[in-house]
Amino acid sequence: MRALSTCLIGLIAAAAAVGPAHAAAAKHTATLVGQPLVMRLDKDEFRIAFGVEGRQCADGCTGAIRYRVSWKAADGTARSEARWVSYRISPAASRTIAVDRQYLDTAEGANTTDVTAVSVDRITCQHLPALRGP
Repeated sequence: MRALSTCLIGLIAAAAAVGPAHAAAAKHTATLVGQPLVMRLDKDEFRIAFGVEGRQCADGCTGAIRYRVSWKAADGTARSEARWVSYRISPAASRTIAVDRQYLDTAEGANTTDVTAVSVDRITCQHLPALRGP
């Protein structure tokens, strides 16, 4: 009985020691490098770029950014849309960019629109599975 309880205490101690280290190694996070960059291409066409920092993704990761873009048309119409854009950080890098294309208008290009705000709601990040050779 004493040997069994000693063995159980040893297993619990080993699991406690491995658990936090394993959880820390498995945790991947990504953050934005700065504010999103809005580029106008035409009177109603935009590109919105996000700089993504993933220093904890030394072995690579992939994820998505959920953001909201608010805009206003020349006719006074104001709208807000939620969008997702995906990204991938390769194992050899710690940063990447994600770019999304937006057409923001209510009348098929009849209005000139302006982006009034871009806010990030959420960033997901997952470990890239290791590639296996032949």
